[in-house]
Amino acid sequence: MIVRDRVYTIDDVWQLSQLPENEHKFFYLIDGELFFMSRPGRIHGLIASLIAHFLWSYVLERDIGEITTETGYHPPEDRTTLLGPDVAFVRRERLPEPLTAHFYPVMPDLAVEILSPSNTMPELRRKAQVYLRHGTALIWLVNPDEKTVEVWRKTADGETVNETVDSVLNGESVLPGFTLGLDSLFSRA
Repeated sequence: MIVRDRVYTIDDVWQLSQLPENEHKFFYLIDGELFFMSRPGRIHGLIASLIAHFLWSYVLERDIGEITTETGYHPPEDRTTLLGPDVAFVRRERLPEPLTAHFYPVMPDLAVEILSPSNTMPELRRKAQVYLRHGTALIWLVNPDEKTVEVWRKTADGETVNETVDSVLNGESVLPGFTLGLDSLFSRA
């Protein structure tokens, strides 16, 4: 749902998210437009947990960064854009210091968005474009109904490319050597 009464910033979202009446809402911003969603359901949660599990296993073994779930990220130069990927990865050398309770002031290297009844594929595709515009290298848009994942990235010449994967995801240059069979995700959800 969109709220359109003014241009919002990440500071507004932080304040809104602290209010008791917003306990079960997730807020995000695209160019100052405020959106909110309710908490995800069971299938969404299972898939996000599994993706995070497989990513953490890979990342911890190599000590190469952090995995988060449902965490706010914003471009450091833009306080009117805030996205909360279902799962995200940030390479160690890009992690902001010091560790704080606030949103990450960096966009993730990998962002995972999962389709749920409260959003649509066009909404997720819009987010993918925003991630790419602000430096995210790889985006996975997971569609549990179709048991597929749209993979978004930019080519070396800056062109946006997306493809639908129905068997195995790989980490490409973001997580070299990482693979995840989609049957591992969709057989449980």
